Amino acid sequence: MQNTSTFANFRFIVLFCVCLSLVIMLAACTQESELTTCDGQGKVEIAKDTSGQALADALMDQWTRDHPDRDWMTEEKQRHELKPPADNSSLLQGGQAEGNTYGRPTERDLLTWTRETEKFVLEGSRIFHSADLLKSTVSVSCDMCHPHAANTHPETYPKFQTQLGRVVLLRDMINWCIDNPVRGEHLKPDDPRMRAMEAYIMAQRTGTEMNYGKH
Repeated sequence: MQNTSTFANFRFIVLFCVCLSLVIMLAACTQESELTTCDGQGKVEIAKDTSGQALADALMDQWTRDHPDRDWMTEEKQRHELKPPADNSSLLQGGQAEGNTYGRPTERDLLTWTRETEKFVLEGSRIFHSADLLKSTVSVSCDMCHPHAANTHPETYPKFQTQLGRVVLLRDMINWCIDNPVRGEHLKPDDPRMRAMEAYIMAQRTGTEMNYGKH
């Protein structure tokens, strides 16, 4: 989906800062009175004698105004409970990674895995708790029946579901809920919203034993 945050936006901010430095250097030798932010979404008018610091402040102010949802992940974590992803720090110890197809992971690798996984799950939480993102015609979101994804039991799928009259996967049941109590937009199995919600629901059952077919 289309949102960023202070935490998940680390790489973008680094790129932004690099671009900003280049813009400042160019500004020192240009007569332009208008500059475009590095993401191409905003323009900043500048005086020909603008200092580098003033230019940097103006560009950052413009970027902040163009990205009002930049802190969505932090805000989502504050609003809703979220189980943390697994701690993979043990992969950095000993020689168990020797000969691994993907090589020995680094601290940076682990940070990337955690950050990207958490971002994916938080996007699922955001959709799960939003009638608008689910496109509900009755202003109902999934959390109205399942606060913080409670009583969803993803560890029991696949199983025979009486509402559908057949064996289903978790995503099938998600769609049944969207079609019926939520009265929202039916999602294709590979829809990013479906994948994100499925990830969020499964993440909320961290530590629960898999037991497919259980009723």
